[in-house]
Amino acid sequence: MMKTSMTAAAVLALVAGPALAQAPSAGNLEKLGEFKTTGTAEMVQIPQGGAKAEAIKKTLARIKLPDGFKIGLYAIVPDARHMAVGPQGVVTFVGTRKSKVYSVTDRDKDRVADDVREFAPSIKFAVPNGVCFSKDGFLFLAEQNRVLVFPAAEFFYEGPDVAAFLVAKQGELIPPSEESYNHTARTCRIGPDDKLYLTLGQPFNVFAPGKMDLYKKQGIGGIVRMTREGKEREVYAWGVRNSVGMDFNPKDRSLWFTDNQVDGMGDDQPAGELNRAERPGMDFGFPYYGGGKTRTTEFKDKQPPANVTFPQVEMAAHAADLGMTFYSGNMFPQKYRGGIFSAQHGSWNRTKPVGARVMFTSLKEDGTADKTEAFAEGWLTEGGEYLGRPVDVAALADGSLLVSDDFAGAIYRIWYE
Repeated sequence: MMKTSMTAAAVLALVAGPALAQAPSAGNLEKLGEFKTTGTAEMVQIPQGGAKAEAIKKTLARIKLPDGFKIGLYAIVPDARHMAVGPQGVVTFVGTRKSKVYSVTDRDKDRVADDVREFAPSIKFAVPNGVCFSKDGFLFLAEQNRVLVFPAAEFFYEGPDVAAFLVAKQGELIPPSEESYNHTARTCRIGPDDKLYLTLGQPFNVFAPGKMDLYKKQGIGGIVRMTREGKEREVYAWGVRNSVGMDFNPKDRSLWFTDNQVDGMGDDQPAGELNRAERPGMDFGFPYYGGGKTRTTEFKDKQPPANVTFPQVEMAAHAADLGMTFYSGNMFPQKYRGGIFSAQHGSWNRTKPVGARVMFTSLKEDGTADKTEAFAEGWLTEGGEYLGRPVDVAALADGSLLVSDDFAGAIYRIWYE
């Protein structure tokens, strides 16, 4: 774990070799990589009280939870998407699908954040959705088509200038020709092998056969992994339409991930997915299958691979399963320990909306999925109106669970009494 007393020179020594070799030729990122100031003075702070907070609390009063659980407003964070809780327990970083990243701090440790501000405001981000930490305190940020690393984010975050380096240059995560406004919210994790894993959603509902070879090679419509310095890239999993959430089971090191199914096939098909990758090279069926075992119209006459792995859990169709985490805390009852919490963002084109809730999946002794049930719900009214749309889940050091919501622009905290 990185000490807060570490000097800038020491941080530079940790990353200079591989990272600075990829530094851009100009701009603030280059200055930050050389520990120079950018001249940025303003750091926008987000107010945490007022009418907005009261309106969110009113919504939370209607959320249904199992007996003994409570939910409260943790922070107001505009467009809050995926979260990374700092290993030192100092700050939580929050990505968005827009151009901002936020730091969230609970200074008085009353389990309600009192300081929310823009992170690294001198850097121009593009869809900075994916944030994840290594155990030694390096913060990774996966954008639409670039990956950055902040070696001492918990040390530098309170100022506008922060040590930052490239892992993958702009335009190197995917070919620039494949950049899209659709399915570009990346997520990341550092695996038990200390490598960086990234989800790469393909941009179409179902891509054309002519894209197959390129996408297989690049891992678009899959999960790729590389070293923390961006080397030795390989496609870890393929046949994934658009995953926006993954995590490793600490017990058996298997990688689990959510996947969003094909649209336009009716309200009740195909199923959403929660998948398990036990080893590299597994194929999860897309584009031959649109979700579960439902064949896509576009590839119905083509022979699917013989080695397709079907999901561990078939979720409600079009519920938009996104962020997930294995629960390793001690606050919740035994039933929840070692299980999976996942967020359903909610459907966008279903005639009767579904989702907008947090799900829980227990595991069997052999590490496969057991039962899945709703854990927190109520953000979708009986009339089909969204009062909130959960995106991601993450555990704090005390064992409570954070839930992000990009519709309400908030993070909630769920705890057990």
